[in-house]
Amino acid sequence: MNGKNNVFQPITTELVTKLRSMVGDNHFSTDPEVLRDHGHDETEDLLFMPEAVVWPGTVAELSAIMQLCHEERIPVTVRGGGSGLAGGALPIEGGLVLSMKRFDRILNIDDRNFQVTVEPGVVTETLQNTLQERGLYYPPDPSSRGWSFIGGNINTNAGGPRAVKYGVVKDHVLNLEVVLPGGEVIWTGANTLKNSTGYNLTQLLVGSEGTLGVVSKIVLKLQPLPTQQLLMLAPFRSAESACAAVAAIFQAGVTPSALEFMERSAIEWAVRYVGESPVPIGDDDAAHLLIEVDGFHAESLLADCETISRVLENFDCGEVFFADNDAQKTGLWKLRRNVAHAVKKNSIYKEEDTVVPRAELPVLLKTVKEIGARYGFESVCYGHAGDGNLHVNILRGDLDDKSWNEEVPKGIREIFALVKNLGGTLSGEHGVGYVQRPYMDIFFSETEMRLRREIKKVFDPNGILNPGKVI
Repeated sequence: MNGKNNVFQPITTELVTKLRSMVGDNHFSTDPEVLRDHGHDETEDLLFMPEAVVWPGTVAELSAIMQLCHEERIPVTVRGGGSGLAGGALPIEGGLVLSMKRFDRILNIDDRNFQVTVEPGVVTETLQNTLQERGLYYPPDPSSRGWSFIGGNINTNAGGPRAVKYGVVKDHVLNLEVVLPGGEVIWTGANTLKNSTGYNLTQLLVGSEGTLGVVSKIVLKLQPLPTQQLLMLAPFRSAESACAAVAAIFQAGVTPSALEFMERSAIEWAVRYVGESPVPIGDDDAAHLLIEVDGFHAESLLADCETISRVLENFDCGEVFFADNDAQKTGLWKLRRNVAHAVKKNSIYKEEDTVVPRAELPVLLKTVKEIGARYGFESVCYGHAGDGNLHVNILRGDLDDKSWNEEVPKGIREIFALVKNLGGTLSGEHGVGYVQRPYMDIFFSETEMRLRREIKKVFDPNGILNPGKVI
């Protein structure tokens, strides 16, 4: 399906010839199977077919492609690893998909200044593993880190479990090389830790979801790799009690490196999907917190764990499981990182990336379940509790088309109205993309939306970059 806008022009035979000449026959395709592969990501069951796919390999090729598409008014959707959950890389206006797959080099690791320069097609986990060999650490680690690209992480301002201590992607980006829609190439900042020179174009581009420019190089700041980690899994007899314990841990003076929430159905589905679990799930366990502390001194981390254990005693917590070895730690993280895959295998679903101040998590969880009961849908909830970031997976199950397409969105709107009232916002790390646009009016005034539209027009006057997203 395509929602074609008559402002845009089709890719003619003449344009196909020009695009092929820019990148070579092997890096351009109109094959239907290739188009289908690039017409969907991990967002629900949505499919939008592009007219062509191109794989540039140099900044010069990127610039030439963008200049041509700008002049001819061809819509361009930039694509990374295809792991998005908000439809941010879906070519809803058809046109050209610009794959960054060939931009896959780690260009420079600067050990002296704790910086790395990479291209946007580098897989997140590949970068992390390469840095780890040199004792360096890039903390943002979304669950899709095994196949998501750094460029996609930049465009969505991704987070992951360790954002609670180390921050999200924006907190690690120093500078970006960007190809603008007209083909111009700029650097947005400087490779310095401080930069007070007016408008911060770097931070404007981070999280812009490919609507303002095409990121071609990225300078990230790093830090020393922590040498010690302790991990515990805490069961609770009430999911709301588990959520309530989150804020209390911070109030006790401990900042975990990860603090993840999984309600019972989430961890059960993950166990079935993975096929094993390092710890049995008790009959009365309603939810779990996966809590990690990291650093360089074991004594300090043990003290943190003792403090956390004392806090948990006040929240109807069962016996805490401490991972004693790397195999157990890997097993627990494997469960957490596979929850989304487990949900997807069991049902078509809509994932709402809600985020509120962490102390409001109990209210959010309780009301999500109440709204689901009213509108007749089940949900599986999990997420980065330390950030107040709760992923609400709404399951289609046996719902008919009318319920799924008309009634469920009403329930989602009520959830987001609640999020707004609790001081939260529309997305914590997945972005607005395509599927969250209908709810932007809950959070942003017409004045705020006008400013967004005007910023878009300055960067992209013909509106060709990732149309139909964010604004």
